[in-house]
Amino acid sequence: MTVFLCCKCGAAITPELAELAAIPDVFDDERDRDKETRRAPSTVPRGRYVIDPEPWGPPYVVQGDQEDPKPAQSRGPVVCREEGFVISAGSRQTVLLHPDDAVGLQPLPNWENSNGCCGPTGDEGLNRACLCGAPVATLAADCFGPFELHLDPVRTYALSQ
Repeated sequence: MTVFLCCKCGAAITPELAELAAIPDVFDDERDRDKETRRAPSTVPRGRYVIDPEPWGPPYVVQGDQEDPKPAQSRGPVVCREEGFVISAGSRQTVLLHPDDAVGLQPLPNWENSNGCCGPTGDEGLNRACLCGAPVATLAADCFGPFELHLDPVRTYALSQ
């Protein structure tokens, strides 16, 4: 079992979690979304975590193929900015978990990096902080993307027990 802690203050961010071998397959079917929040089912079940090998979040770079763009990041939507369709060149090895397994995290002041229709899209960068105020995670919880929490691999660390 593993607990994830804040690098700045050492506080536990999660309860004990068990590692998954791979990111579960997620299907984006409108019928599976919560009727009130419009959120997709969480990518990772409660009590589990997985290391996401793919880039997540900013910075974004222009995609080479503008005629057939790919999602900006794994399990996310296609993103078009002023310069064209973009793809994440952000952190790899983020810790992917169920958002309810880190309930002590708080939105950044003034809801920084939390833009979205029904919740934060997760594509603007870190948007959740430890109780000490250190930004440590990115929540994706909007009505058109995945429902997941990414712990930053530089701002958090694992303690296996």
